[in-house]
Amino acid sequence: MSTAALNQLEKRAAVSLASVFAFRMLGLFMLMPVLAVYGQHYQDVSPLWIGLAIGAYGLTQALLQIPMGWLSDKFGRKPIIITGLLIFALGSVIAALAESIYWVTFGRALQGMGAIASALLALAADLSRDEQRPKVMAVIGMCIGLSFAVAMLLGPMVAASFGVAGVFWLTAALAIVGIAVILLVVPNAVNRAPKGDTLATIPAIKALIKDRQLLRLDLGVLLLHLTMTTLFVALPGQLITQGLAAEKHWQLYIPVFLLAFVLMAPMMIIAIRKQQERAVFLSCIGLLIVSTALLSMMATNLWVIATCMLVYFVAFNFLEATMPALVSRLAPVSQKGAAMGVFSSGQFFGAFLGGMLGGVIAQYLSAPFVFAAAALVGVLWLVIAWQMQIPPRSKMISLVANLTEQSSPEQVAAQLAAKLVALPGVLEATVVSEENRCYLKIDEKQFDINAAKQVVGLGE
Repeated sequence: MSTAALNQLEKRAAVSLASVFAFRMLGLFMLMPVLAVYGQHYQDVSPLWIGLAIGAYGLTQALLQIPMGWLSDKFGRKPIIITGLLIFALGSVIAALAESIYWVTFGRALQGMGAIASALLALAADLSRDEQRPKVMAVIGMCIGLSFAVAMLLGPMVAASFGVAGVFWLTAALAIVGIAVILLVVPNAVNRAPKGDTLATIPAIKALIKDRQLLRLDLGVLLLHLTMTTLFVALPGQLITQGLAAEKHWQLYIPVFLLAFVLMAPMMIIAIRKQQERAVFLSCIGLLIVSTALLSMMATNLWVIATCMLVYFVAFNFLEATMPALVSRLAPVSQKGAAMGVFSSGQFFGAFLGGMLGGVIAQYLSAPFVFAAAALVGVLWLVIAWQMQIPPRSKMISLVANLTEQSSPEQVAAQLAAKLVALPGVLEATVVSEENRCYLKIDEKQFDINAAKQVVGLGE
């Protein structure tokens, strides 16, 4: 296996695309901790519409994520990404100018229509070599996680000084900065990654839904983001009830989020080095249940709320970081793009459902019932995840194979797959004749890239 580091083009692509991801996710997430507090001046406001406004972006994101990926294949990555960022900026401006909660919700839904995650990931794949692609994706993944934490801290600060409209104006500005980065910094792709790395297709989606292990993860990320969005419908108001003024919420969020990231690290080490991934995964779901259940019963003291938030976000951060990697390890080697597309759609749809659920309960009941509902969702997830299996650690690569020149490419593809899977370290091999590609799931400790290249005719 090549151990070469990222080249200059890959470094530039990773950093610039990660920044665009971060700007956009920052804009989406910043509203969550502030709307329930600073949005009470809107016309026709109610807890139900607060929840819908918080989660509205998730519905349009979930519906358009895969179609936008297809469009980027047809019209090019950058034009679709820029179009998506313009739509996102337009939604932000509409929400910033809104005087009614209905228009805020519409603006949030429009923000979600700029669903460019699949196109951004596809461009990242186009700009990276097979063996370096996981590193590029890891940089992007870290920035997405960091953007959520920064949003939870920055949102209350901006809202305290400039109101909810200020948050939306900032998100519009970040979208424009993202467009500038795409035009001026992100390299132009001269290659296109194979569809298995980037694109969710209808037949592949149908096959993936039948995979129970992947389905558990898809439902898991949906339920994870459902609980998180549900919490933020009621949590800011509960902090005010317990005497913490809205403009001081950041004083609680900053230590909680920083400490949560610190405490997550030992859990990751135990899970990986001690090969206890399943046990730690299920334990984290248990921590979600315990923390939200305690909030429903004991959220009458700021120290209790802060402790419950800390426990929740330690678990949330671990699960959020772990599940995409598990999807990648479980997905068939030729359907990585499809698997991640379904997973991402579940994530955003969960945000929508969480806003709706939290809004309905807050409208007709009270904050403790919102937290109790999140705990029950956690119990449902624990039941679903109990039978999950953790696959062995592996890596996915793809190699070019000139099959279309063969008289019977399908037969040659089948023979080639059989030869490849017989090689030491090859856990799974799929050959797609239409793409002229061999997809391999490998154990790096045993795999010899030169032997595989010789099999497909790329040897020296």
